[in-house]
Amino acid sequence: MTGAPAAGLATGRWTVDLARSTATFRVGNLGRTVTGTVPIIEGTVDIDGGGRPSAVTGALDLGAIDTGNARRDKDLRKPRLLDLDRYPTMTFAADTVSLSPAGWSVSGHLTARGRSVPLAGEADVSEQDGSATVTARTRLDRRTLGVRAPRVMIGHAVDITVTATIRPAPDNAKAFPGQDPQDLSR
Repeated sequence: MTGAPAAGLATGRWTVDLARSTATFRVGNLGRTVTGTVPIIEGTVDIDGGGRPSAVTGALDLGAIDTGNARRDKDLRKPRLLDLDRYPTMTFAADTVSLSPAGWSVSGHLTARGRSVPLAGEADVSEQDGSATVTARTRLDRRTLGVRAPRVMIGHAVDITVTATIRPAPDNAKAFPGQDPQDLSR
């Protein structure tokens, strides 16, 4: 990782403010574009002593997926689609995070439906009033997760945007022992 710290985030662990964060997606469906939301149920970002992100993790509650159409949401639960009765959660863990002009370039593994697939994307980061907003964007080919449906019914490409408000974790001193507490409140 090189460059200046994105948004000047303080060293330590930052956690997602679940009430102010969401994931959205867009995918083709029968010739139209369907949008939906998925609640974020956890997430962390670790910032190292140089102000660079060193770890990014998150989880989504796919069981609460909302496309604005109850029938479609019920169909998504089926085993050939998202198989939500067996796998209600989607997780992401970064393998590498590097600084980019607007924030971060992130590569890692997304796990859903019992499969783990590589996924990369870009994140814009802006800091305000002791918190930061991270807006991450990526494109997932649903076939890599084994989601089976004719392309005319569901497009292959799923555009995902995660908008997360993050705040310094209250236990940063425990998460990063030996760190000067003044550095954690920067």
